[in-house]
Amino acid sequence: MPSTSDAGGGSALPSGPLAPTQTSPDQDEPELLGVVRRTNRLMAGILIILVGGAFYAAAAFFMPVILALLITMTLSPLVRSLNRRGLSEGIAAGLVVLFFGLGVAGAFAALGTPFFDLVEDAPRMMAEVHEKYERIRAPITTVTDVAEQVDSATSGGGGIQQVTVQQPGILSQVAGSALSIMTTTVIVIILTLFLLASGNHFAEQIVKSFGSLTDKKRALRTVRDIEGEISRYLLTITLINAGLGVAVGIAMWLLGMPTPLLWGVLAAVLNFLPYIGSLGGITIVGIVSLATFPSMGTALLPPLAYFACTALEGQIVTPTVVGRRLRINTVAVFIAVAFWSFLWSIAGALMAVPILVFLKVLCDNVPALHGLGRFLSAEADDEPEPPSSLSVGP
Repeated sequence: MPSTSDAGGGSALPSGPLAPTQTSPDQDEPELLGVVRRTNRLMAGILIILVGGAFYAAAAFFMPVILALLITMTLSPLVRSLNRRGLSEGIAAGLVVLFFGLGVAGAFAALGTPFFDLVEDAPRMMAEVHEKYERIRAPITTVTDVAEQVDSATSGGGGIQQVTVQQPGILSQVAGSALSIMTTTVIVIILTLFLLASGNHFAEQIVKSFGSLTDKKRALRTVRDIEGEISRYLLTITLINAGLGVAVGIAMWLLGMPTPLLWGVLAAVLNFLPYIGSLGGITIVGIVSLATFPSMGTALLPPLAYFACTALEGQIVTPTVVGRRLRINTVAVFIAVAFWSFLWSIAGALMAVPILVFLKVLCDNVPALHGLGRFLSAEADDEPEPPSSLSVGP
């Protein structure tokens, strides 16, 4: 029979299976850390949802601000270069923004007339395309007519009166959209001027917000890396897209397409949209070509030439010029384009990849985000690539 008292005569705790289990503080720590991690992930997910909702609800505010920040990061090296040559930050920023604004205004002025002429002529072109489409489907027209006659006979002709609400014309709708774009452009240029004129004020405030010297150095390096990578990416892609626009414009001029300058600029702008830009350009050129040329064979040449130029750029020129330095996981690029297109339509798709570059550099410089940085990288390395080898591309 087990003893019920110890050597001192006091009662003893039961031993064996009935003895209560005791846990030490060291055993409780892993469970506590697990709860903390799960809570942090939950809070991060809630924060992402709230930020996404704010971006969607206040798109009219956030979209110009983020676009101005991206342009500021692109033009800031030019401002610093002029500043090192003796110009003050305000004057250097004013000169850079002035030339940038003149370039945007010149593009609007040069393309305004041919663009509105093309839009005004859109009903006639669509009629031409529809007529050629009817010729192609002529063999099945008889079957369609019989089906329509049967449907008309069975409907009974009840004399239902239809009311048609007249919609605004295409030209007026496009004019309203162009006015909104110009207003947003003016806001972006003014905000960019203020941001460039402030110099390193924001970077200094970010660095000062950290306590230790190590954190300050890491913050400064992160800010400089983000600015440098986004600037290099946007400048490089802009030059590549400008070359593509020149090639497309020359090809359209040689093939006899109307307003070849418009097609060149359209190709350069649409190429900022991953995946959907080239497809949209080919579709638009194909529609106008069908309405312009009488024969089907001649009408197919302009879209084929457009496709050849974009394929050459996407498969040879961009990988050669950009290389590995700006390459990001293709899946991440597709998700980013879809997400920002959902939030801000075409403007969001244009800014999707630069925002992804910003996130990639941030992940490479913050140890806690290295896992996300490895997902965003095109290379499945065990260690994240240094910021200087960041790359965007398929």
